[in-house]
Amino acid sequence: MKYIILLGDGMSDEPIAELGGKTPLEVAATPNMDRLAQKGKIGLAATVPEGYPPGSDVANLSVFGYDPTECYSGRSPLEAASMGVELAPGDVAFRLNFIWLEAHYGKLYMGDFSAGHISTEEARQLIETLQEELGGDEFNFYPGVSYRHLMVWKNGKDQLTFTPPHDISTHSIEGNLPQGDGAEALLDLTNSAQMLLNNHPVNNQRVAEQKLPANSIWFWGHGRKPVMETYQQLYDLTGAVISAVDLIRGIGVNAGLEIIEVPGATGYLDTNYRGKAEYAVKALQKSDFVYVHVEAPDEAGHGGLLKEKIAAIESFDRDVVGTIIENIPEIGDCRILITPDHPTPVEKRTHTSDPVPYILYDSRQDYESQATCYSEAEAKRCGIVVPGHSLLSELISDRD
Repeated sequence: MKYIILLGDGMSDEPIAELGGKTPLEVAATPNMDRLAQKGKIGLAATVPEGYPPGSDVANLSVFGYDPTECYSGRSPLEAASMGVELAPGDVAFRLNFIWLEAHYGKLYMGDFSAGHISTEEARQLIETLQEELGGDEFNFYPGVSYRHLMVWKNGKDQLTFTPPHDISTHSIEGNLPQGDGAEALLDLTNSAQMLLNNHPVNNQRVAEQKLPANSIWFWGHGRKPVMETYQQLYDLTGAVISAVDLIRGIGVNAGLEIIEVPGATGYLDTNYRGKAEYAVKALQKSDFVYVHVEAPDEAGHGGLLKEKIAAIESFDRDVVGTIIENIPEIGDCRILITPDHPTPVEKRTHTSDPVPYILYDSRQDYESQATCYSEAEAKRCGIVVPGHSLLSELISDRD
């Protein structure tokens, strides 16, 4: 038996007046997910425990089968694992976004939390400059993907509060800067970075090409190294993770799963949807389990891009879910879990804690859920609400 998780990040949403009171998931053409919803089990999963932030870190830990209340220590330590950065007991890891701050009437606004989705190569050059000029015994900078990077504070402070930059898109940063013990040091580091970025050749070239410059950094998502058991220890499972996002890959590393690189996987709207599914089919030839993560719906939600979110959902259905279904004869008997991690409503442009609709499908039998399609409303109508971290156990329950 093979076990497959197909996750459309931020895919669920809220009713939108422009769509006649429907959600993007209801409007999008999703024949493959609709068919699996009709033949499988559909319900709602609470992936964000009460009192926890509705981030992709907490929500994906849940979908991976880990209870965040027992192992969550912050987002960035998981990303550090993906980058191969080993954290010492006293180290604190921070997510570092390259952002574009816009000045308006004497205030600074979060103009773009991704600095115009700066390329990985451009960002790498900026990180190299920060490391050369500001890195050393106390602070160190590591390159990631696009706008997502890592800073490690040796023997650092962790009693701090931050605002994720995508939560304040187009808003003033006033009142949203780091607070707590150690905040002053991070603000000094940010100011120094801004001076280095101001006339950096990469940013000068971006401005010349009418692109947004990465004129600042933004720290958030901090934490210390987590303690997690592997899938081999917990379930005697081998498996793989397919994602362009360091956070998801980092959870996979901590879970002892293989990280598979897919050409053209970008973590954005232009990602290689079909390639991810094709590589998943190959991975299942030698592994029991695969986790396929697609970031695109979440990115569209953060950008408030309604048409793009609908298109991303349709691409996920056609090229990811559809490709897996096409290859079931090659895969053999399998159980498939399809779910978002959390909602990312386009009108709110950030995550919410609402339960998400999931499908559990077994290729050997029809569950007959009575659902007509895959949507938030249909999942709610079926009346099943489960803790998010229980989904993995239910997916592999036939191993008991």
